[in-house]
Amino acid sequence: MQAKVKVLDGSEYTCEVEKRSKGQVLFNKVCEHLNLLEKDYFGLTYSDSENQKNWLDPSKEIKKQTRNGAWHFSFNVKFYPPDPSQLSEDITRYYLCLQLRDDIVCGRLPCSFVTLALLGSYSVQSELGDYDPEEYGSEYANEFRFAPNQTKELEDKVVELHKSYRGMTPAEAEMHFLENAKKLSMYGVDLHHAKDSEGVEIMLGVCASGLLIYRDRLRINRFAWPKVLKISYKRNNFYIKIRPGEFEQFESTIGFKLPNHRAAKRLWKVCVEHHTFFRLLMPEAPPKKFLTLGSKFRYSGRTQAQSRRASALIDRPAPYFERSSSKRYTMSRSLDGEVGSGPYITAKGISQTNLITTVTPEKKKKKKKKK
Repeated sequence: MQAKVKVLDGSEYTCEVEKRSKGQVLFNKVCEHLNLLEKDYFGLTYSDSENQKNWLDPSKEIKKQTRNGAWHFSFNVKFYPPDPSQLSEDITRYYLCLQLRDDIVCGRLPCSFVTLALLGSYSVQSELGDYDPEEYGSEYANEFRFAPNQTKELEDKVVELHKSYRGMTPAEAEMHFLENAKKLSMYGVDLHHAKDSEGVEIMLGVCASGLLIYRDRLRINRFAWPKVLKISYKRNNFYIKIRPGEFEQFESTIGFKLPNHRAAKRLWKVCVEHHTFFRLLMPEAPPKKFLTLGSKFRYSGRTQAQSRRASALIDRPAPYFERSSSKRYTMSRSLDGEVGSGPYITAKGISQTNLITTVTPEKKKKKKKKK
């Protein structure tokens, strides 16, 4: 079978895979093509019949997961490292930067104007190197995509910052980019639509530290992984059992309604994988009982602890790779598939799942002026 994989620089990798191959076979081929050794933070995604994003299970046959017959996948960051500086290789950090740049442009990672300009300037330094007025002129920043609703003011600020980075290497620029990106409140948060027990629309966010609850674009609760005793789902209901607090005697169970059974299972799997990857030293062994109730799903990859140990053993010269120009404007495509005509993408192209925004100092100042 021919598999097509869109990788993070925007290019497409095509390869032949045996019809009965498991997901791990294809994933290994993609990582080999990308010269990537620290691969545990990444995964392959595909769209199901409801056009929802699913992670390809490396332990299962590909054809049993992609029912629509087309083997089209995307290579993405699955687990966002809380401290990217602990990654061993520059090439790994580069792919993480590409993912985050895409998250920002698509509206999944909201930023203030100041942060957009800062991250944009590091992206330009990484890709172009030192500012050169003779080579680039003054309008070169409008070739790049920095934000979902990009403005001339933002591009001018990016150029202003870029001019001050003389002598900064691409790897240093990417490290600065990641050090700033990791502080954003929505860094690495996987959002899912849901309703609470009273039927109020909320968003559930899964990340390295735990489960986050958002309502009306604001975070209203956080359940850190150590506080979560059990995660389960039944039909379209998703449940978390919480450890009793300091002044509480009993455990409590909180339930949420997801759009359907598949959405509940998808959220449950993402939670299981994040908890295992970031909290455990090694994946839990599957139960030995012949008959077991509920889903048999287990996270089968390495944990972050295992990945870090493996990274420390990497013994090869730093691989050479070219920084791509993936985030340039050729034809800007919005998330709903419509092709834009220019460099400034309108907010209409932002997916309805991107509901969370951050309240920034700039916004607060503007609100005060209006009063």
